Amino acid sequence: MSDPQLSARLSCGCMLSFREGVEGSPVTVVLQSKAPGCTVTIHVAGLPLYDHREALRPATRPLAPVQPDYEDN
Repeated sequence: MSDPQLSARLSCGCMLSFREGVEGSPVTVVLQSKAPGCTVTIHVAGLPLYDHREALRPATRPLAPVQPDYEDN
């Protein structure tokens, strides 16, 4: 990422920053500072909120059930 000072403010008032990811993760979203009035318990200052690693995250959709009679022509 070219701009290390890139940040955003959530509707609860918490500040986010964006950092380079690690292998398999293009970007990591970190909670820079928690707002005093924020009631979201998972917002902990200094910890990553989003780390999009393809290999480590579970599938977002269930797989279709296997149909043994089905033939694809």
